[in-house]
Amino acid sequence: MTILQFKYIVAVDTYRNFAVAARECFITQPTLSMQIQKLEEELGVIIFDRSKKPVLPTPIGEKIIKQARVNLSEFNKIDEIIKEQKNEISGELKIGIIPTLAPYLLPLFITKFLDKYPEIQLVIEELLSQQILEKISQDRLDFAILVTPTKDKRVIEIPLFYESFFAYLSENHPLSERPILDLHDLDLSEMLLLSDGHCFRNQVVNICPKQEGMLQKSRMQFESGSLETLMRIVENHYGYTLLPELATLNLGKRRRRLIKTFHEPKPVREVSLVIRRSYLKKQLIELFRKELLTNIPASLRDNSGENLIEWT
Repeated sequence: MTILQFKYIVAVDTYRNFAVAARECFITQPTLSMQIQKLEEELGVIIFDRSKKPVLPTPIGEKIIKQARVNLSEFNKIDEIIKEQKNEISGELKIGIIPTLAPYLLPLFITKFLDKYPEIQLVIEELLSQQILEKISQDRLDFAILVTPTKDKRVIEIPLFYESFFAYLSENHPLSERPILDLHDLDLSEMLLLSDGHCFRNQVVNICPKQEGMLQKSRMQFESGSLETLMRIVENHYGYTLLPELATLNLGKRRRRLIKTFHEPKPVREVSLVIRRSYLKKQLIELFRKELLTNIPASLRDNSGENLIEWT
């Protein structure tokens, strides 16, 4: 058994395709197939069922791959130990972030981070929460920024800040005359929502727990993968939606008039840095976390969660 063979079976398990796995490992497919076959012969078991499309691990193969991931993670720690000893701030960070955070949070600090640490390469993927958790579990991401708690025992969650919810109402909506809204004012039958799979959708629906089933009574059930799309519809005089605080910060004067806050205690969501329990690159991740917290608005940085309701 070799580290390279472990790397190859993990790659095939990740991509469920020998050709793609070979390309990602920068070797030819025959070489990858030969090395995996040699490992299977040495162990006396079949790791992959090659008759399936996509390729799937056998029951014993799943156990072997799981242990191979652990062994690779432990092996890679050696490089991290050396870098920390030499105080080298370099390497690649693979980051996942949810769509309702990425366009509003990343521009606040990414350029400054890259200028400050030129030897760090960032690979950032905008993904849904479940996709992020799966990639973290497969070591395809070093960490992520998403809304917690996830209730996923495979990860550690480090809270960064609490983000308030705001209502975004069309100018002709009856609630637009009120200076401050109450949660009981919300009506799901009039609300524009993100599509299934977005955690922000679940958070919004949970703010209205007594209105389950009201979505089916809506005159127009429009669901989008983009907050910006929902905002555009509201601006053209239809219904309303809810926005996370960061999405409201850089709006123009006209758009800001459509924003309404809620009475205390305000609904909020917890935004956290999420890592695998046996994570690597601790130094780089900590530098990223510090830069993020340094550059977010004071209203978020000073938000300790007191007198707030956390909606998950």
